[in-house]
Amino acid sequence: MTREPLAIGCAAGFGGDRTDAAGPVVDTLIARCGPGVLIFEVLAERTLALAQLDRRANPDGGYAPLMEPMLRPVLRKCLDHGIPIVSNFGAANPRAAALSVRQIASEEGVRQVRVAVVEGDDLSDARGRELLRGRLAPADAARETVSANAYLGAAAIADALRAGAQVVVTGRVADPSLAVGPALAHFGWAETDWDALARATIAGHLIECGAQVTGGYYADPGFKDVPDLHGVGFPIVEIRDDGSFAVGKADGTGGVVDCRTVKEQLLYELHDPAAYLTPDVMADISEAEVEQVGPDRVAVRGVRGRPRTDTLKVIAFFAGGWLGEGEISYAGPNAEARARLAASVIRRRVGKDIALRFDLVGVLSVFADDAGRAMGELPPGAARDVRLRVATAHPDRDRAEAVMREVTALYTCGPAGGGGVRTAITARLNSASCLVPRDLVPATFGFVEE
Repeated sequence: MTREPLAIGCAAGFGGDRTDAAGPVVDTLIARCGPGVLIFEVLAERTLALAQLDRRANPDGGYAPLMEPMLRPVLRKCLDHGIPIVSNFGAANPRAAALSVRQIASEEGVRQVRVAVVEGDDLSDARGRELLRGRLAPADAARETVSANAYLGAAAIADALRAGAQVVVTGRVADPSLAVGPALAHFGWAETDWDALARATIAGHLIECGAQVTGGYYADPGFKDVPDLHGVGFPIVEIRDDGSFAVGKADGTGGVVDCRTVKEQLLYELHDPAAYLTPDVMADISEAEVEQVGPDRVAVRGVRGRPRTDTLKVIAFFAGGWLGEGEISYAGPNAEARARLAASVIRRRVGKDIALRFDLVGVLSVFADDAGRAMGELPPGAARDVRLRVATAHPDRDRAEAVMREVTALYTCGPAGGGGVRTAITARLNSASCLVPRDLVPATFGFVEE
């Protein structure tokens, strides 16, 4: 039986995204009068590790810090109009996030809300460490584990929605699976309908980064102009029962959706366009075509799918020592030369046994290198406003702090005219990834009750 198309809107592309993006997306889903779902994608790899550290410090924490301001403005409206919400807000503590969702709903006057939690991704405990033993490099396995999470797929999300969930909170799932799960539940596809799953996966891939596909990360004035970028709209994808889809954006918003924005996002983070590996399917876009089918509306065709692999990706984070960062500004005549001299002073004061990176912000920073060679290879210039950045990484916090004290001492120890010193010490995280048999990492869902 053919079902109505499903509209899926995305209101966040990372954990620090705008908190006012969901309103226009939800209003557009409501105005279309058909089945709709709202997703928030807020987890990056490092974000999840930081959430695990937060949970260690506060057992009731560890979920997305911006969940409340992102969700509260639209939660009541979504519940009233039958629009399910699916998000990886849960990070390292999905159950705590789900309880917070229930609390927000209660405060917004909703007494009954069915919130489901998808679990199984967290391998940070003793069982997980044992599972990863022999799969991670020996040096990694011996280090202090901060977090380890498997990338789950869409099946448990779909099961939760079929069971009547109004909000589904997950931890680490593959980003496109946030969209595949609702499509799987809505259309009733088999989990081996590879072409449909691949098309839904690419639909999810196109919207998972929020405004990147609607002109945000695409904009480059004079080359790739985007109208009203200050009010860029977030994307909505409309999926049909065979998985074919078109990409658009929230009504009445800025930005643009055209073949160029879609192509850029289509290729984003794809190692092999013929074999995009996800927990749900292996998607092949090597023969995909995009077509402008209306204002801010692009259809994508020709996506094919092949059976998913028998393994899941796991990413683990480990304590990685300390990062020290210090900055000082020099301005006016000969500013660049003074900034270079300051870098030389610190290099000679610290010695050669500590790795240092120097950036001349305004002259050389993005294209510099951690080995510190780039600044010496760049001929001195005449920049009149330069900020020197000094960074060091060291397993010993005291050594990193000693370097930062040298930055502060530049105030009076010279060269002349330095000001605006800022220093910081933060814990570093190192990562490694591996594959584990998927049958050893089962995903489950359950409802959170009062």
